[in-house]
Amino acid sequence: MTAALEVRGLSVRFGGVAALGGVSFQVASGTVTSLIGPNGAGKTTAFDVVTGFQRPTAGHVSHDGVAITGWRPHRIAARGLVRTFQKTSVFPGLTVADNVRTGLHLRGRVGVAAAILARGRVRQEERQLTEEAERVIDFVGLTGRGDERATALSYGDQRRLELGVALAAGPRLLLLDEPASGMTASEKDAVARLIERIRATGVTVFLVEHDMRLVMGISDRILVLNHGRLIADGSAAEVQHDPDVIRAYLGAAARADA
Repeated sequence: MTAALEVRGLSVRFGGVAALGGVSFQVASGTVTSLIGPNGAGKTTAFDVVTGFQRPTAGHVSHDGVAITGWRPHRIAARGLVRTFQKTSVFPGLTVADNVRTGLHLRGRVGVAAAILARGRVRQEERQLTEEAERVIDFVGLTGRGDERATALSYGDQRRLELGVALAAGPRLLLLDEPASGMTASEKDAVARLIERIRATGVTVFLVEHDMRLVMGISDRILVLNHGRLIADGSAAEVQHDPDVIRAYLGAAARADA
């Protein structure tokens, strides 16, 4: 498979602390790839570098063969790398439909001049975006709830909406930072099915997640970080039986119990 994302020698230092120390990996196109590891392993830092929220100390990032290291977040998003965050990032005062439209407007083509001089084109594009918003709302399982305020949704449905906003932006590579965090078991199952449906549309999915049942159930490939270094890269079966991974997680459990 071709690489949708390639990271080479990625390092990030905060003062004397190395959050990432020379990490290299690939995310194959059309797959679900998970990045796992104990708390503080460097997972979110890696996401931040890939999506332009953090500049690396060293290393290179490329998307579909194009170097994107150091690009600003809006430029990376416009290229089709779209992410979600650990905490729900929907607009609580807006309706479900308006939240989704915020993502769709990244795909809008009517400029300022056209908005002033060609109002018919503006109205046509707004109709198209409204129809697309309805399709996205249906896709994430919120059919018929477009007029509800985001604050009226359950936590699990707010996370679904967040995925809808990200999908509305037309991602080629979707980065999900703990998409199942705080969910019930049934909500996690629904999110797993939704991620599989997203992959089926041709979108490459790269996620950070702590729920190992979810990760093992949907991932084509799993990358494991520990103390800012990649210690494993393989299938679910390979990673589950890797001695370094077992030691990393047993060590994390022991520290948590101390």
